[in-house]
Amino acid sequence: MADFQLTILGSNSAIFNHGRHPTAQFVHVNNTHFLIDCGEGTQERLVEHKVKWFKINYILISHLHGDHYFGLMGLLTTFNLLRRKEKLTIFGPKELKKIIQMHLKVSNAKLNFELKFIATNPDGKNLLLDLPNCTVFSFPLNHKIPTTGFIIQEKQFPRALDLEKIQQYDIDKSNYKCLIEGKDILDKNGKKIKNNEITKKQETIKSYAFCSDTIYDTSIVKYIKRASLLYHEATYMDRDKNRAKETMHSTTLQAAQIAKKAQVKKLIIGHFSSRYIQLEELETEAQTIFEETELALEGKTFKV
Repeated sequence: MADFQLTILGSNSAIFNHGRHPTAQFVHVNNTHFLIDCGEGTQERLVEHKVKWFKINYILISHLHGDHYFGLMGLLTTFNLLRRKEKLTIFGPKELKKIIQMHLKVSNAKLNFELKFIATNPDGKNLLLDLPNCTVFSFPLNHKIPTTGFIIQEKQFPRALDLEKIQQYDIDKSNYKCLIEGKDILDKNGKKIKNNEITKKQETIKSYAFCSDTIYDTSIVKYIKRASLLYHEATYMDRDKNRAKETMHSTTLQAAQIAKKAQVKKLIIGHFSSRYIQLEELETEAQTIFEETELALEGKTFKV
């Protein structure tokens, strides 16, 4: 079973206000690290919340509104100043490649590390990454400009580690892959350990679905069905639903309705409008439709 966690770095919409920052999230699945969106000041939030920011392998940018990517060039510059050597892959709208290239050109900067850019397709569900422990997909959202959501999903293996039982044995972590594949192993003293003694039947595949800026749109339900954890923007309360429609955003009740229709296990709401100083009323309103709702409070970590 993967160590699969999400840390909220920014939860406000558009601008910094009330101590809240633009959208950014850090996800790790075992030793693979993702940054989803990169609003202004993200690198400060990464340091503040003590996540393994220098180990980020992949950056996923949902769309090109500034509050979702204005922190990217600062982060890349910091990586370069600190002599990063590891390859970094960025997924985002095709225009983002030109933006990155322009910044590097006008500042006469040469990166110390390999930077790979892959354009996202805002139409349909698309596989972005097929990694040993997880897969990553994009899917379309309905906003003012081309926007994608993302799904990070752990891979299905025959067995899952029984962490309580495995601690009773002297087993090298390099054997974990063999265990989840259903194989018997040897401990550090050469003694055979049967697979079923320290593993258990694999549970339902865990997945995290990220729905960035979007109007209420039930067409996304098929992409996020039965997600373990869903983040869905809830910029406005129901009383401001007309404003939500004008700006092509969602309300708390609409986010909750999507979660209910998709039969997800847990909903996190964020991208809060600055008009709301206290956020508890947004959480309470969403819970009237989907009880398992929490706020995307900055610095909070959720287990997927």
